[in-house]
Amino acid sequence: MRPRSLDEVVGQRHLLGPGTPLRRLVESDAPMSLFLWGPPGTGKTTLAYVVAGVTKRRFVEISAVSAGVKDVRAAIDHARRELGLTGRQTVLFVDEVHRFNKAQQDALLPAVENRWVTFIGATTENPYFSVISPLLSRSLLLTLEPLADADIQVVIERALEDERGLAGRARLAPEALDHLVRLAGGDARRSLTYLEAAALLADEITVEVVERAADKAAVRYDRQGDQHYDVVSAFIKSMRGSDADAALHYLARMIEAGEDPRFIARRVVIFASEDVGMADPTCLQTAVAAAQAVQLIGLPEAGINLAHAVIHCATAPKSNAVVKAIGAATADVRRGLIGQVPGHLRDAHYPGAAGLGHGEGYKYPHDFEHGLVRQDYAPAEVRERRYYQPTRHGAEAPVAERWAKIRSFLRGE
Repeated sequence: MRPRSLDEVVGQRHLLGPGTPLRRLVESDAPMSLFLWGPPGTGKTTLAYVVAGVTKRRFVEISAVSAGVKDVRAAIDHARRELGLTGRQTVLFVDEVHRFNKAQQDALLPAVENRWVTFIGATTENPYFSVISPLLSRSLLLTLEPLADADIQVVIERALEDERGLAGRARLAPEALDHLVRLAGGDARRSLTYLEAAALLADEITVEVVERAADKAAVRYDRQGDQHYDVVSAFIKSMRGSDADAALHYLARMIEAGEDPRFIARRVVIFASEDVGMADPTCLQTAVAAAQAVQLIGLPEAGINLAHAVIHCATAPKSNAVVKAIGAATADVRRGLIGQVPGHLRDAHYPGAAGLGHGEGYKYPHDFEHGLVRQDYAPAEVRERRYYQPTRHGAEAPVAERWAKIRSFLRGE
């Protein structure tokens, strides 16, 4: 089912549309050097095959997992001879190119520099960290994106009908199609593997057949319906109730059902301030780090980072003082309790500010003992309002004691 032309390639529209660099390079039949960077199953090898096929060049594939410098040089020497004798160019495709060490990557430089081959390197790792700069600077870097659910569906439906696939010999129930799309996780190769396995078991492919073929139960989960909201609600409430086991169950359920990991990460980050807050300030750091890991790594590995954050959130002491504080302050502002900023706190840096009395009488806290000085900070309308009312849970207990002393000093109580 490998595409034979650029128009047959599913997804990656940002790389394949009219006027894009890759399409111009292919259509002009110009020598080129490319790095294709993206997750597994997004079409890196496919694009290399298509480039070779469309431009009618020899295709030579090397796996960086098993090849050495000798193999690289042999492939390049063969390509040079072919170019000199027949004028035919060669596409040298190096899969997992990030696994090559510096010496192996250096061996590619003369071929890239002199255009003896059309070099295409595929990598799932960030090339800026794994590829030597001389090689990277001489190549075009193209980033492939995970395939959307709609793209995976096109791949599956095409394989059902195409002569190169099942040629109509099997029928796929709509629910089974949805399950295959979820199982694929944006990986076209995986979707075809599961479809082929299911077709070997039955001509009528149901959810049960897919479950047997993939050895993976279908998770009943509608990302747009009640199940989505019910599971997310149970997830949050399990963390709030400090049940790490239950929270991990719902986390696994969402991941296995194909929920967007960025959505899960956002909910954990919110929870860290809303339900843990100052009772364990490091919880927010863990949650934000997990959210960054989701962006940097992606699933399935990022599931470990999410689990790390979920366990931290679930087992941390709880406090909703932060969310109550900002809620109370916001409610007062919306009720019109705003008032004027005290004159001594106003910006005094611009010309003419001093003439307006801005900043006059301001006391710089660092000039006083303990870094505290009694002066009015809030507008008169809300000066006696108490927004932050800390609990005595976890790390918030000493904060509560300190805040009580500070507030008493500042208000002269």
